[in-house]
Amino acid sequence: MEITISEAAAKIKKANSIIIAPHVNPDCDGLGSTLGLYHALTKKGHKVRIFVDDDIPEAYHFLPGWELFKKPDQKITGADLFIVLDAEPERTGRVNKITDAPILNFDHHRSNTRTADFLYLAPYRAATGEIIYELLAELGIEFDYKMAVSVYAAIATDCGFFRYSNTTEFTMKAAGDLLGYGVRPNIISEALEQRKYADVKAIADVINTIELYNEGKIAVAGADKDIVEKCSSTEGFVDLVRVIEGVDVAVLIKYAADNVTRISMRSKKTDVAAVAEKLGGGGHVRASGCNLEMSFHEARKKVIQALTREMAGQENAD
Repeated sequence: MEITISEAAAKIKKANSIIIAPHVNPDCDGLGSTLGLYHALTKKGHKVRIFVDDDIPEAYHFLPGWELFKKPDQKITGADLFIVLDAEPERTGRVNKITDAPILNFDHHRSNTRTADFLYLAPYRAATGEIIYELLAELGIEFDYKMAVSVYAAIATDCGFFRYSNTTEFTMKAAGDLLGYGVRPNIISEALEQRKYADVKAIADVINTIELYNEGKIAVAGADKDIVEKCSSTEGFVDLVRVIEGVDVAVLIKYAADNVTRISMRSKKTDVAAVAEKLGGGGHVRASGCNLEMSFHEARKKVIQALTREMAGQENAD
């Protein structure tokens, strides 16, 4: 059932033992939101454990407390509340199976499946980090440096460091407020922009795969098995494709396993969330993705076809 932010805060206040988790394939919004809430609730005396069913990319190791995340490996009893951030419970992987505690879900993705016991959904927020900022005010918890860095990073990354169309007045006000607790934007941006030598070299390989479709409105790049095995991260590669003149939708097709392909989409006009949802994924109107259980080449064809149909439908609707 959907609840208000004040109702969500009331449930947290009553809980002593709390588990928090973001989604698998974690991004900075999920991780930063989790750590911001973790630091806040431990400060208030709650017993809090944080889990993620995945590896944490090295680029996010600047987040205070990233090493506190545990991978789910055994059943946990006695938890009063399981808080899921930045996705629905199913996307936490094995974390969703290690506890029977009631689930409180905070999310800003309209594609949320609404399967949690209690859901606070705010699709008008640029990031789940904005929801955590709002939640801590409701809880009456004063920010400190660790909380501020975590929540600022969550917000800044999900709005492209205030460049994307989801940036609002609230976004800027929240970020500005967090600077007052010692956050240094340059330190965060430099940490996130830093790349390993092999990853920078791999950019050239990915760029060489770019092809245009639908009269130049779709640009698709691929990171196949050979490219993925040569680098540690493809984070941000899709943004290199997005800057091509005339391109509306940029796509990165990434090898994940022999029959699993990861899709990342960015757009300027087209609702890529609608496409991702039809393919079993989700996300933002301008930034979405999904995993397809098919080969790299099959997934490439399927995504191009789905985007072409969606763009034609949206143009006809206009």
